[in-house]
Amino acid sequence: MIRKAFVMTLKPGYEEEYERRHNPVWPELRKVFIDHGVLSYSIYLDNHSSSLFAYVEIESEELWGQIAETETCQRWWDYMKDLMSINQDNSPKSIELQEVFHLNQ
Repeated sequence: MIRKAFVMTLKPGYEEEYERRHNPVWPELRKVFIDHGVLSYSIYLDNHSSSLFAYVEIESEELWGQIAETETCQRWWDYMKDLMSINQDNSPKSIELQEVFHLNQ
């Protein structure tokens, strides 16, 4: 299992709408995640900075990378683009974080 974390930016004032669109997340997007080896995926909001902290556990980097190529993911990005800082392809701008500590019991 591979752990990944990254930060994205939510546009101020869209906190409730962002949460509404994720509850529940589309069933077809959930299926894409499962089919591509996503074991766990959480997103946390820092209301003070509008930063979104994402944590994901995946089976492989290759499968994780393939998610972006799916039609479902492309539609999701299009659906979310008005709420977030995005790249030219509508993907969320994100900064991958380096793990510096992990405790497992």
